[in-house]
Amino acid sequence: MANVHDVAAYLLQEAGQLTTMKLQKLLYYSQGWSLAWDGVPLFNEELQAWANGPVAPAVFRQHRGEFTVSEWPHGDATALNTDEQETVDAVLDAYGPLTGQQLADKSHTERPWLDARGDTAPGEASKAKLDLAVMQDYFGGLDQLGDE
Repeated sequence: MANVHDVAAYLLQEAGQLTTMKLQKLLYYSQGWSLAWDGVPLFNEELQAWANGPVAPAVFRQHRGEFTVSEWPHGDATALNTDEQETVDAVLDAYGPLTGQQLADKSHTERPWLDARGDTAPGEASKAKLDLAVMQDYFGGLDQLGDE
């Protein structure tokens, strides 16, 4: 299994330079669709329900203070197997045209982030973990990639 840094490296290898917000949201969508399609997480590191949407803290710690990133030396893009690559490629095809802010706004309407936030006020900090079972149920219930 790849780790979150490997997935970040693969995303940047395939997409080129990304804002850190967009990178974070693409990690979330990659995890969600892996759970829906393959029934297993793409990576074991947690996602948290931060004020601006889902965030992988392990990746955030490495890009903190950066607005964009173009490569990820903390991971190995070749660590993803064929199924994992296909999942991330499909996510890039579906969500790649959206901006980081559009992806953040989209994530704010989705059950995994909403459930993790609970009654946390909008804009308030939170380190609540997104539940993988909720993510699998939510993404598995969508008609197709990118649907609400």
